[in-house]
Amino acid sequence: MSKIAARAQRPPAAPLPAIGFAIAVAAAATLAGAWFFELFLGLEPCPLCLDQRVPYYAAIPLGIVIGLLALDPERTRIARVGFALLGLILLTGAAYGVYHAGVEWGFWQGPAACAGGAPVRTDDILSTLKGTQRVVSCSDAAWRFLGISLAGYNVLIAGALSLVAFAAASGRIGRA
Repeated sequence: MSKIAARAQRPPAAPLPAIGFAIAVAAAATLAGAWFFELFLGLEPCPLCLDQRVPYYAAIPLGIVIGLLALDPERTRIARVGFALLGLILLTGAAYGVYHAGVEWGFWQGPAACAGGAPVRTDDILSTLKGTQRVVSCSDAAWRFLGISLAGYNVLIAGALSLVAFAAASGRIGRA
């Protein structure tokens, strides 16, 4: 098969800006899902759950900025460097998820802040007036689907998004 025939069978590559915007949308959807479980289903996040959201908070504006940069063909190189940074940020999010899932499965001990059940007093006067706050345990998965906890799904989502970002950074996907 000739190279021309092989290219004809392959779907066209997505434009580089669309990849940046898609990663931002996927990160926002992931946060929306976390907030849905928290606000509508009443699943209180543990400290590690909250930490796992931080890379998504960074990925949303960074994905948008990268998408905007990639609109200008002269800034493709800068956009690809941005995708590499975005990939590292999302890989960090996946690593948080691996750590948290390991705590849930009892492979290793979680941080002391995740002890769970221990009352914590704060210096905040409103919290003091309300009494103590209960820290949610990081070792108890609040929800599982197909045997995978929310931390496990975070590994899958952040890991997949980091692979897309790294592929865009390397030029394997996305056209300028």
